[in-house]
Amino acid sequence: MAKQDILNTILDVGIIPIVRTDNSAHALYAIEAIYSAGIPLLEVTMTVPGALKTLETACDRFGDSLVLGAGTVLDATTARNCMLAGAEFCVTPSLDLETIEICNRYSKCVVPGALTPTEIMMAWNAGATMVKVFPVGALGGARYIRALKAPLPQVLLVPTGGVNLDNAAEFFRAGASAVAVGSDLVNKRWLQKREFARIETAARGFMETVAEGRAA
Repeated sequence: MAKQDILNTILDVGIIPIVRTDNSAHALYAIEAIYSAGIPLLEVTMTVPGALKTLETACDRFGDSLVLGAGTVLDATTARNCMLAGAEFCVTPSLDLETIEICNRYSKCVVPGALTPTEIMMAWNAGATMVKVFPVGALGGARYIRALKAPLPQVLLVPTGGVNLDNAAEFFRAGASAVAVGSDLVNKRWLQKREFARIETAARGFMETVAEGRAA
């Protein structure tokens, strides 16, 4: 996919599900449930055992109908391996300039993690497609996003860490371009009990909340 098409998909959907599981089989179950709920994008974290193989399998299974991203990407080498495995975007927990550079070299989206205004602008000026504000819950949640957007209206912010069904809409009202959601959507206990329908239900709930927040 073209880089702009990837970004447009993220902006249109508004939510990036984070698939972080204890084994690759559970990750694939979660991917299937999220896709079935109507969310055509997600990230698989590199903490999943066999994460690269999981990306390859999901890429073969869904093709262009699912925009796959790689999460918890810590360096440029890992980013390159993820893109070769089928990742269309990379998400990092911290700011690594070499990772931003290699993603841009391959014309893929990159969403580096940052927290302070200084880090956020360093990421943006280095070529970040969007900036992941992590962990946003520790600094006041939506209020922090609103405070950041006042002086930085041009930066596309993706709050992560503390986003749930109760507050997701608030982040959009505060100016977020998208949100990323982990355990409140891909719950390990649901996977262990094979309660995959609960993931689908939660995914649909988040989509409704995103729509409400944007409408407001």
